[in-house]
Amino acid sequence: MKKLHIIILMLLLFTLCAASIGVSGEVIDRIQERGYVVIGTSADQPPLTMKAKDGDLFGLDVDLSNIVARAMGVKLEMQVMPFAQLLPALESGKIDMIISGMTMRPERNLKVAFVGPYFITGKGILTKIDNLEKTKSISTLNSPDMTIAALKNSTSQQFIEQRIPKAKLSTFSSLDSGVQALIRDEAVALIADYHSCAVYALLYEEKGLVAGAAQFTFEALGIALPPNDLLLTNWVHNLLVNLQGSGDLNKLIERWFKDPSWLELLP
Repeated sequence: MKKLHIIILMLLLFTLCAASIGVSGEVIDRIQERGYVVIGTSADQPPLTMKAKDGDLFGLDVDLSNIVARAMGVKLEMQVMPFAQLLPALESGKIDMIISGMTMRPERNLKVAFVGPYFITGKGILTKIDNLEKTKSISTLNSPDMTIAALKNSTSQQFIEQRIPKAKLSTFSSLDSGVQALIRDEAVALIADYHSCAVYALLYEEKGLVAGAAQFTFEALGIALPPNDLLLTNWVHNLLVNLQGSGDLNKLIERWFKDPSWLELLP
């Protein structure tokens, strides 16, 4: 009888714990019941997520979002918002997940779940060719005379605050706004993911913009998910494993990083 009581108690505790951490699949059930998944993105991190001249979203992250929706058997609704608003939107339930070039940082992982990485990058530098000499290293950038631009609430902002603390930090709600500030000489450099720096250097070559040759950091990009649905996290993990194992994910990456023809679609 005593053993039976212990077993019943253990089952009760398991049920309570399961309910508290969302084993039931509350979020994924909601997605399937309403027939669409809401994925948040900033739409200004080429070639991951961006807007075409006609306003359509495209890029690696958009392709990945479409794959998620098709695999779930639901429609896709993408919510575009400034990068800094993505995590709060996920935490409040406004969106179901984030696919927007987001680095899987420990401090972010304290509040939301991550699956990945689906792409590896690193911090790079974008500057004008006339400023190459004074932006050639972290030590030359680390001066009160230097104004450095970054995306607000990004790992690039954290990088500047931690590695280049003496420089003046100027944050922007979008990468393009930071690039325009660089073009207007309101900043001497912009720190962003290496691939974005390379793209903007190509787009604004006539403005004298160039990307640094080296990556400063290791950045593992992942899909951010609500912390209270283990079923959704497991489902996305298994989907990503299959995409990686089949080689389909690598094909997507090659499409966006080896074929520059999509540049013609940008405004």
